[in-house]
Amino acid sequence: MKRVMKLIRKISGSAVLIVLGLSSAYQVFAQQYVVSENVPAHIREAVESNNRSAEDTARDVNRFPAELLTLADLNVGDRVIELSALGQYYSTIMVDAVGPYGNVYMYDLVAFEGFGAEGGNAFAAANANAQYHLANYDTADYPSGVDAAYLILGYHDLEARDNDPSAMNANLFASLKPGGKFVVVDHSAESGSGWRDAANLHRIGKEVVIDEVTAAGFELISDSSLLSRPENDRTASTFSMNGTTDRFVLVFQKPY
Repeated sequence: MKRVMKLIRKISGSAVLIVLGLSSAYQVFAQQYVVSENVPAHIREAVESNNRSAEDTARDVNRFPAELLTLADLNVGDRVIELSALGQYYSTIMVDAVGPYGNVYMYDLVAFEGFGAEGGNAFAAANANAQYHLANYDTADYPSGVDAAYLILGYHDLEARDNDPSAMNANLFASLKPGGKFVVVDHSAESGSGWRDAANLHRIGKEVVIDEVTAAGFELISDSSLLSRPENDRTASTFSMNGTTDRFVLVFQKPY
């Protein structure tokens, strides 16, 4: 009888381990990023490229880069401005996606020279279709007739770094071709809070971004929930969220 009970306990223990193993495997699988089926081939190939670092690809699960760039209508041959290029997470994808006949003009704020200049210059030197600049976004000499401009997780930095958002928006409006897109992604603050939490929590109210960008002449064509996390505590600092903040995704267009 003892041998029977011992065998039962052994089998039960193995079953528990199998269940726990499946659970762990499911959790790992659930955290993997899989590009959506409707993503264009040039964006899919750029996101799945071996040119990207393991550190960057690990972030994809919280950023949905292929879906974001599809929403932004990034095309082969596009000439695009990338503001807040720090670390080249999106730059690496964009240079492959636009191809050799496209261009990615990367900009970081002068205040972030110590964080981004070395990596940005090295990236531009290694990619013929990329250029890197340190500039204030409100006074930068942007190329003209570009297809799109991207400001991802950097709008909230403008006022704290002595940049005038209204002047920046007007400057970008002038640089874009008619029909050109301006894509803004940032950490969501509490509704109606405006710039209140930009300097301390690194969050900004979506409403104030819409108001300021449309005041420059842009039209809002998409307010996407792609990176929305309704459960997110919008009163917490973004640095405590490990890349899981609630984010708004806005696509503006310069009228034809």
